[in-house]
Amino acid sequence: MSLPAIAPLTSLPALQHPELLAAPTLAALRGWEHGGEVAVVAIDPDVADTAAMMAEYDLTADMGANCVIVSGKRAGVERIAAVLVRADRRADVNGLVKRTLDVRSASFHAMDRAVEESGMEYGGITPLGLPAGWRLLVDPGALEIDVVIIGSGLRTSKLLVPGYLLGELPGAEVIDGIGH
Repeated sequence: MSLPAIAPLTSLPALQHPELLAAPTLAALRGWEHGGEVAVVAIDPDVADTAAMMAEYDLTADMGANCVIVSGKRAGVERIAAVLVRADRRADVNGLVKRTLDVRSASFHAMDRAVEESGMEYGGITPLGLPAGWRLLVDPGALEIDVVIIGSGLRTSKLLVPGYLLGELPGAEVIDGIGH
């Protein structure tokens, strides 16, 4: 089995390079039946944000997916979800995400809380290794990408995952219309 690859990035077996992964991401990959099918690529941390990375490495937004953390409350109970949406789309936070979480209003989770609670770096948050209790809402469009670039939990690297496997992530809820 060959590793997922995207030129000009250099693919390495993710499980063999723990130094390129956040601790929660590494633990999740080790426990996931498809962890061995995931590659990691080292990147310049100054270009970890999607637009900057795409420009730096001559990639297009339709090759990646962003993981945004959204939260809201209902009856005083906070509900949090990671929304994995194609990088060339936007998460429907005020529509479908809000309805799916069944909250009065939904917004992006505070950056400092997202970082602290996930154990991941801002600009590298990934759906692999999310805290227990967080839902994972997945844009079905991301599953259509052959090899998807997603966060690794760190700004110094990205994961390359066969797109169809995103629907197999632990806890994944593939929801039509979550990205537009």
